Amino acid sequence: MNETNLTSKIKTEPNIGNRFAAGLVDYIIIYAVTFFLIYTLGEPNDEGGYSLNGLPGLIPIAFWLIMTVGLEIGFGATLGNSLVGLKPIPKNGTNRKLTFGESFKRHLLDPIDMFFFGLIGIITIKNTDKNQRLGDIWGNTIVVKTSELKKTE
Repeated sequence: MNETNLTSKIKTEPNIGNRFAAGLVDYIIIYAVTFFLIYTLGEPNDEGGYSLNGLPGLIPIAFWLIMTVGLEIGFGATLGNSLVGLKPIPKNGTNRKLTFGESFKRHLLDPIDMFFFGLIGIITIKNTDKNQRLGDIWGNTIVVKTSELKKTE
């Protein structure tokens, strides 16, 4: 089966609610662990808060990378996407796990896509042919329901 047939068989939908919930789950976990690390490993700073300095400052970044990119390339979806029944796949419709580059590009733009409660992501999802957010466009990926993937197998 060629790429055109695969892409036309895969149905993309905005799934705004599910995508919002998935991002919320993922980033609640990421922020909770980050704040825990800052308060347990951090040192008091002049502003009355805590700071992670040096090598410990890389731990939250590594955790973010594992929770987003690592889970997508290892298991096919983040925890949030798995819970709501969504899976990111390459834009050509091939049902496979994303590569490191595809997934990293998707998530590097999360801060922009999630700006002001996801407004930018929602606008781009609603105004692109394949319901992609900026990260999906740059990563050349789409997000589909896992039930849709089972129909094409």
